Amino acid sequence: MRKHAIKKQKLRKNRAHRVRHKMHGTKECPRLSVHKTNSNIYAQLIDDENGVVLGASGTLSKAFQDTPFSKKSKESAKKIGETIAEIAKKQNIESVIFDRGPFKYHGILAELADAARAQGLKF
Repeated sequence: MRKHAIKKQKLRKNRAHRVRHKMHGTKECPRLSVHKTNSNIYAQLIDDENGVVLGASGTLSKAFQDTPFSKKSKESAKKIGETIAEIAKKQNIESVIFDRGPFKYHGILAELADAARAQGLKF
């Protein structure tokens, strides 16, 4: 059992590295990193040159507390995508690099990305 768990962790880490080693965010075109857990979704705009998070949103943020968007769902992913696009627009960011990490681009991640694109982000 332990070997199986270690193998899964190693495969997940390799997938994330395979996706991320090609990406490098700048202040003008930051990396939009998306992470999901069993119960939450998070999105961050990251400037890799300076090692700074330019903006973040997630189901645990204060704006979504005590709302239907406080749990992981496609509706909350849409809302987070819209919110992260608004944060980017306030900082005059028009394009980003989408970092899906070890997750497949479908379902919740696709909804988040489509909502951000609908608000005007290019990637």
